Parts: sequence; structure tokens; C-alpha cells
Amino acid sequence: MTRTRSERGFSIIEMLIALTITATLLTATLAALDASFKSYSVTSESASTHVVSRIVMQRTMALIRNGEDFGPYPINPITTPIIESDWIEFVSFSDPTTGVQRITTLARQGADGDFTLVYTLSTFEGGVLQSEDTRPLITGLTQLNFIMEYEVGPTLQRVTVDMVVQPNDLADAAITAGLEAPTIRMVSSASPRRLD
Repeated sequence: MTRTRSERGFSIIEMLIALTITATLLTATLAALDASFKSYSVTSESASTHVVSRIVMQRTMALIRNGEDFGPYPINPITTPIIESDWIEFVSFSDPTTGVQRITTLARQGADGDFTLVYTLSTFEGGVLQSEDTRPLITGLTQLNFIMEYEVGPTLQRVTVDMVVQPNDLADAAITAGLEAPTIRMVSSASPRRLD
């Protein structure tokens, strides 16, 4: 007795076509998932850098508001009352009874559009340097300018800080996926408190 087989399986061509379609769909899904993870990383890095930039800007403005005897000072404040500089220096604490004076310097360091805002606190006693503490406040700056407007006399009227930050912790994501976090520009002005 001979049996004829009425059920037939998939041919090898049909199996290869099905596997190709499945592999293509999985590749597209994984590529979309990878792009979404990298996009999330860029967004969270940008938000993190934005928060840090705001904190640094707020701290800088508070230091300037409470400072006195600012520099650099213009050579002739009548003809050039506005100075644009990459550093600012001022007295942040002074005690005439003990002779202790603290001078704060905020300066841009670095080159080729990769700058760091550096904070230096120098402590003097009787005009002699006792200690100096230097710390970076924020890195990844592409621009940092201090614009100082002076009145006639050594009185600072207003300081404007112009800072552009580039989030840079995701260099590997930018290379592989062409993603780049947008730059963050912050501009703020402050006037020193008048204690007269």
C-alpha cells in the first residue's frame, strides 16, 4: 500500500524569504531603538548642562553683586568706559581690623573654543599672599566674555557675562549617530551693591 503525502512543508526559498523579512524588520527596530536611546541621552545631557550653566551664572552674578574694587580698569574711562575682557577680579572680603582681604578672580582658560571658567580665591593678610585656591567652575565653554561698564572714577556700574556652553559628554553618540546637543547661551547682567 502506497501512501501519498498530501501535506507539504515550506520550501527552502520560502524559508529564506521569511528569514530575510524578519531580519530586516529586527534591524530596523533595533536601529530605531538605538537612535531613540541616543536622542534621550543627548536631551538629558543638554538639560543637565543647562542646569549647571544656570547655577554657575547665578553664583557668578552673586559674587559680582557683593564685590568691590573691580578690575581690569579702563585706562581712560571718559573715552572708553566699557571694557570687554576674558577675566574679572574684585575684592570679595575685606576686614580692616585684621588686615585680611580676599580677592576673587574669574577667568577664561583654554584655547580654540574649548574654554573653562576658573575661580581663584586669593587670601592676603597685611598685603602678603597667604593662600590661593583655584577651581574650575564649568567646562565646555565655546565663548566667555565679561563686559564691564565703568562710571567716571573707579566705580563699576554694571557687568554683563556672555557665556556659550557646548554639552560635550556624548562625543561617541555624535560620531556614531550624527547627534549633537545644541549649544546653550546665557547672558546676564549685575550691578555691584553700593555700600555708601
